[in-house]
Amino acid sequence: MPTCPRWTVRRLVGHLGRVQSWVRSALADPSGTGVERGRPPEDWETLLAWFDEQCTEMTAAMADPDAPAWLPFDRYPKVAASWARRQAHEAAIHRLDAEHALAAEPSMVYDAELASDGVDELINWMVPSRADWSKSTASGTIALYATDTQRAWRVELTRGAPPRVEPTEGTGDLTITGTADALYRRVWSRPSNATVTGDTGLLEPIASP
Repeated sequence: MPTCPRWTVRRLVGHLGRVQSWVRSALADPSGTGVERGRPPEDWETLLAWFDEQCTEMTAAMADPDAPAWLPFDRYPKVAASWARRQAHEAAIHRLDAEHALAAEPSMVYDAELASDGVDELINWMVPSRADWSKSTASGTIALYATDTQRAWRVELTRGAPPRVEPTEGTGDLTITGTADALYRRVWSRPSNATVTGDTGLLEPIASP
């Protein structure tokens, strides 16, 4: 089982607010030339108010899903809807971190469709978008299967090339099965009860950022 990052609630609030300020800038400047991150305040009460402002303004800026936006990920459509999806999972995963900061075993369980989309976003969109796969030595297949949504992903890793992903059920050199919630946590490197069998070294090439 992976170890949960040692986040504190204060650090999480500052991190999320900073990311959301960055997204606000990316939505306001689709060219990407002037996109910047804000600086979280030190004072706790001021930080909370600043976080609320970033979240509220970012959400309002996403009102038109087709509005042009800058994104640093090559595979994503350059529109506000892509940021909405990315930020849904950014918030969801860090919500887990906050839960773990307060309790060893969080009681929350994510909606199966949201969790499946979070697996898909990482495997199909974020991982292949990494800047340089030419030096990768990873080789093998990874099979993922969500038992409740019955969604499957087969990841083929070839030396020096981005992974190829297909919606195919089966087994691989590494096989990960469980509920969508369990897979979501596992591929995003958070504590999970997903069943993992085979070559666990193949987890590293698909690890979350």
